[in-house]
Amino acid sequence: MLIPKGALVVSCQARADNPLHGPVYMSAMALAAEAGGALGIRANGAADIAAIRAVTGLPIIGIAKVFDENFPVYITPGFEQAAQVAKAGAEIIGIDATPRLRNGEPVARLIGRIRTELGREVFADIATLEEGRAAHAAGATYVATTLAGYTEETAARKTEGPDLELLSALVAELPVPIVAEGRFDTPELVAEALRRGAHAVVVGTAITNPREITKKFVRAIT
Repeated sequence: MLIPKGALVVSCQARADNPLHGPVYMSAMALAAEAGGALGIRANGAADIAAIRAVTGLPIIGIAKVFDENFPVYITPGFEQAAQVAKAGAEIIGIDATPRLRNGEPVARLIGRIRTELGREVFADIATLEEGRAAHAAGATYVATTLAGYTEETAARKTEGPDLELLSALVAELPVPIVAEGRFDTPELVAEALRRGAHAVVVGTAITNPREITKKFVRAIT
């Protein structure tokens, strides 16, 4: 188990339209997160992952986002992307583990190939309890609430804050580490997730996206 219990994992990602996009900035962000006490990093794309691996020994949850208007799944949709992420230095491969249409293998086969052919742990992003059950049954190392509120099925349940009820249900039922991720934007929410039994908590925007943090302050004063 690479992610310690009680860990804060910081998601260091920036899309192409973000001024902080690119390996130089993301590796610096990862170093800052480590200096602040983070015990893991989540990162997107082989270039960013390789740059982060060069400066830190923290476990990396690596993903590869592939956007295609024909497929709703874009987080590491197939084995090709998983292999690239592993080669770049990620010990843990994050995948979209929902049953939605993808340009890649079915979820169970993808999880199996990552575990056996790449020898990596699998971090399964899910949106429902049923998806969590399926990911566990397929051999996922970690099950995470990352996609709760971001799929068509769960969009109506999306609130300002995280889906703590899903977190509690997963913790109560599944015998694998459950990771809280998605809209955790205050230390108090992180503490609440751990109180409910989360193995770890992933925080992204609230720590590593100055543009969105600034927008939040501007909205509050206008």
